[in-house]
Amino acid sequence: MKIPKITTFLMFNGDAEEAVQLYTSLFEDSEIITMVKYDNTTPQYEGKVQHTIFKLNGQVFMAIDNMNGTEIEMNPAMSLFVTAKDQYEMDILYNGLKDGGAILMPKTEMQPQYREFAWVQDKFGVNFQLALPETKK
Repeated sequence: MKIPKITTFLMFNGDAEEAVQLYTSLFEDSEIITMVKYDNTTPQYEGKVQHTIFKLNGQVFMAIDNMNGTEIEMNPAMSLFVTAKDQYEMDILYNGLKDGGAILMPKTEMQPQYREFAWVQDKFGVNFQLALPETKK
């Protein structure tokens, strides 16, 4: 598999596997391509994600678990902007990503471009802007 020149790389605080499993369950055309975990040769990190490559909507992402002992805080200055193909996908993503997280901007109209727009921070701290485009009349 060829890795794109620019790829989103996420660092989690010990829950990379759970996050990647959630994302690949919510987004279409998604899969975990590789997931390498620390083994028992490093007992303090055993089972944590050393490196993973996964796809969401056909787009490649990478992630790791932060193992340096400091908690990494994510913030809304960096977010993933997702365009939903229909209301069903918008609802699946919104409900799945806000569960255990925070709603930064509740679902709202954002005319003229978006019939529905929302901004959520998931339970891992990753920020998602979700947009459902206006349908052409």
